[in-house]
Amino acid sequence: MSEPSTTLRELTGMPDVPASLAESALIMIDLQNTYTRGVMALENVEPAIEEAARLLERARSVGATIVHVQHDAGAGSPYDVNDEIGAIVDAVAPRDGEHRIVKNFPNSFVGTDLDEFLRGAGATNLVLAGFMTHMCVNSTARGAFNAGYAPTVVSAATATRSLPGPDGTVPATSLQAASLAALSDMFAVVVPDSAAVPD
Repeated sequence: MSEPSTTLRELTGMPDVPASLAESALIMIDLQNTYTRGVMALENVEPAIEEAARLLERARSVGATIVHVQHDAGAGSPYDVNDEIGAIVDAVAPRDGEHRIVKNFPNSFVGTDLDEFLRGAGATNLVLAGFMTHMCVNSTARGAFNAGYAPTVVSAATATRSLPGPDGTVPATSLQAASLAALSDMFAVVVPDSAAVPD
């Protein structure tokens, strides 16, 4: 097995430390009941929600811009935002004055006012938490990077699930690690937990 090479971020001189929470917008991606039970239940979802809740409270305490994202796939789906299954988990529910967007695509910037809202708030640094790591967190981080933002992903505040692959099942732990490694190569600073993001 070959030794890991350096990341593209390192090769191109991009920052490898996160901006402070006070200088960032916190994007809470799809922290919905969808992922806590049933067919879409994620591995380690409860610890991830607890970490996201800690991050959210810290962001509130420093006056950071906060955006809650919810995925909607329509009535009767596990992503029905008008039903309890698609609601945001109580522990991280939006408060009055916190921006909420509803999306229909994995990238939170597509078909929403996220970019307009962030630019209006003067936000260029983003801190991302939520679900699923390989899907909407990944797509949103890449979309943010491509739009000129500087995203940070908080690993412990994300989670995913095992997936079928061409050579058999890809375990959730492997998919989580690979998704975060792919992001940290170029698109985002990836930190282990919320404590790694300064106030």
